[in-house]
Amino acid sequence: MDANDGKLKLRISSTMDGDDEVNIPLNQIHTPTSPTVQYFRSIFDRADIDHDGFITIQELQTMIRRNSLTEDPIPSHVVRKIHQIADADHDGRLNYIEFVNMVNDPKFRSIFGRYVTKYVNFVVPRKKLGVWDDEPDLQTLYEDEYSCCPPRLGMIIISVIEIIFFCIDEAKEANSTKYAAGPMAMLFIYDPAKRYEFWRFLTYMFVHIGHLHLVVNLIVQIFIGIPLEMVHGWWRVLVIYFAGVVAGSLGTSITDPTSKLAGASGGVYSLITAHIATIIMNWSEMSFPAVQLIIFLLITGVDVGTSIYNRYWANMEEHIGYVAHFAGAVAGLLVGIVALKNLKLTKKENVMWWIAVAVYVILMLVGICWNTFYTGYFPKQT
Repeated sequence: MDANDGKLKLRISSTMDGDDEVNIPLNQIHTPTSPTVQYFRSIFDRADIDHDGFITIQELQTMIRRNSLTEDPIPSHVVRKIHQIADADHDGRLNYIEFVNMVNDPKFRSIFGRYVTKYVNFVVPRKKLGVWDDEPDLQTLYEDEYSCCPPRLGMIIISVIEIIFFCIDEAKEANSTKYAAGPMAMLFIYDPAKRYEFWRFLTYMFVHIGHLHLVVNLIVQIFIGIPLEMVHGWWRVLVIYFAGVVAGSLGTSITDPTSKLAGASGGVYSLITAHIATIIMNWSEMSFPAVQLIIFLLITGVDVGTSIYNRYWANMEEHIGYVAHFAGAVAGLLVGIVALKNLKLTKKENVMWWIAVAVYVILMLVGICWNTFYTGYFPKQT
């Protein structure tokens, strides 16, 4: 160990050549939390390629290179030296305990600390303190909720159903999805003239207008919905998703009472705005917040542009509403505050929680009552 210019370095000499030295900076990076057993077991299992319960030198080197844990590639002899240092029983391989000790070793934290939080920190905010706690509260750590087991299938199941509906309509009649004229669309689309079929206020999310509409929604659902499910649980994410869908149909029924409604954009926008709110509120704690925000805004722009084009310039026989996008976005913000987990609930955030509940309930009651009692406002039921 050397200390030069206030920077700690680990100097490792090659066992093959005593004069060959490699300096690895040991400036401690601030990782968000103290990882739990679940994290370490997941990392160990991924590194253990042959699943024999041990990690060899080759497997350790593959783990480091595959996940780009350092800016510059670490020479093979340095990886061997790290493995040798961590191999307490000198059997030439690392068991689980030795692996955990290696990952926790302050000398190697700049390398292995990144692996633990690399993907989760790109999708969800890190703990606001941004440092290692001496006695972390494991019940309140944001990333400790990250889990792939059991598999998070909520968004996948929704997406599969949407694809099946789309394929059925295309199989019955080619290009029928462009006009919402297929059998599935006719049965499940929101139709203002059939509001008494109450399921349409929700099931319109399974019907899409054209391939682009479907693909954009699927992309957002998969790449935003699934990571959110891993952190918050599938049921919380689906609550937000369905809240956006229903808010979309109610909002469209009031602001554009003659328009039909198709697509999962209400639910998709609820996921986007719930996540955007998280990014903005935790900007300094997020990894690549600007990149994430730009990506979400681009996706939003494409989807909104497509919907507006279909509404006014596509010469479609039926008008398809786009107000659902905005209603779903509002629902995502409100329900996201309520449903998603909060790392540390402050007094101010508690007030915001109750305001979000009240505003969402009021808006939903207005929409339901409007549709129930103000029947003359809508087209004649058929």
